[in-house]
Amino acid sequence: MKKYWMLAAIAAAALAAEGYHVTGKIKIGGAGRWDYCNMDSSNRRLYVSHGTSTEVVDPDAGKVVGTIADTPGVHGIAIADDLGKGFTSNGQGNDVTVFDLKTLRKLGEVKTGGNPDAICYEPKTHRVLTFNGGSSHSSTVIDAKTLQVVSTLDLGGKPEFCATAGDGRMYDNLEDTSELLEIDVAKPAVTRRMKLDPCDGPSGLAIDPKEGVLFSVCDNKTMAVSDIKSFKVIATPEIGQGPDAAGFDPGLGLAFSSNGRDGTLTIVKKVGGKWQPVDTVETERGARTMTVDTKEHKVYLLAAEYEAPAAGAAGQKKGGRPQAVPDSFHVLVVSK
Repeated sequence: MKKYWMLAAIAAAALAAEGYHVTGKIKIGGAGRWDYCNMDSSNRRLYVSHGTSTEVVDPDAGKVVGTIADTPGVHGIAIADDLGKGFTSNGQGNDVTVFDLKTLRKLGEVKTGGNPDAICYEPKTHRVLTFNGGSSHSSTVIDAKTLQVVSTLDLGGKPEFCATAGDGRMYDNLEDTSELLEIDVAKPAVTRRMKLDPCDGPSGLAIDPKEGVLFSVCDNKTMAVSDIKSFKVIATPEIGQGPDAAGFDPGLGLAFSSNGRDGTLTIVKKVGGKWQPVDTVETERGARTMTVDTKEHKVYLLAAEYEAPAAGAAGQKKGGRPQAVPDSFHVLVVSK
């Protein structure tokens, strides 16, 4: 009995100890259209997709310090620190923009499959993978050194976020089939796939290389925690509504889910050998994508202010999708 109460006390302390909240806001401005963001913690730059351009933010100074222009329909940003290059996936251009990390100067373009969405760099093989949406259901594999396309992989479903531990393997969620894929990037080939039941419609994906687990956030308020070795779901902690992105802070052992529909950030942690939600942070409605600063242990979310849905004309449905208030696009800062 004494042992039980000791374990309960430890768990209770862990559940109450996170203390995250919104601590700041960085204005971007302009139209409120965005998708992914990515934090380069070592070089202290935050990359923000913004319609037809990519904004570069100094998160410590709290301001925009540069822009990568002509990235039409930009979705994601991948960083290759060891090569001094960055890559954006441009959904409208069906290509990748390559830029210099120091000068932000454009170095070239690489054609991809239709509507490249998520994009990740795998450092062991020095390859960049785009995960192509729409009807493409494919991944374009690019040599990050030569900027040549190595291969196009058929994924068998609609890809979403990707993640890698830097060991030559890449992982990706398939939203329409609720699956998780493993890719051997050197081959390149899909080597394993698994069903994420009871997860439905996975989007965001993050990885904990030390524990050997992946975190997929799903439409049915579920985070599927998958063991990489067995390739099986081992936990399904509850998260908020409308999740899009996932993140992980290895220094604190915390996984995050940004839930745009209810304007929350769910924090998940391993407590007593079990992955479970330990905190829910109020953010803003529509703050659905995020990235983690692993050096300063902060979370950055993209958001905008919204107008109330306008009433429809006579004979039409009332309401509709809310529109972003002009010039209200910003980055939310969440930290302790």
